[in-house]
Amino acid sequence: MSNPTDLKYSKEHEWLTAAEGGVSTIGITKHAADALGDIVYVQLPAVGDEVTAGETCGELESTKSVSDLFSPVSGKVVEINDSVVDDPASVNNDPFGDAWLFKVEVTAEQDELLTSAEYDAFIGA
Repeated sequence: MSNPTDLKYSKEHEWLTAAEGGVSTIGITKHAADALGDIVYVQLPAVGDEVTAGETCGELESTKSVSDLFSPVSGKVVEINDSVVDDPASVNNDPFGDAWLFKVEVTAEQDELLTSAEYDAFIGA
């Protein structure tokens, strides 16, 4: 499966939308969700938290392991997806859709964000 072409990707396997009104939506890729296995717990930054591009801002726990969640942008968290916190398995089912993780009012992007084709090449798709 190729990744949506309208998104940008980090080498830590997060995706983000182009900033609409200064706000980007962030989630993890299908590749990351599949590698983690059945996700059982999601810890997200809180609304109002400042996140920094390339730094840890939460975690995802699966039946296999715990993985850090990195922010691909710097800025202020303006919304989190409570439904993902309530139903972590939804990340496995729809990582590019309803299972987005949080939204950030962007002040700066990570330097090395990838296009869909670049991310596909990075993961060997």
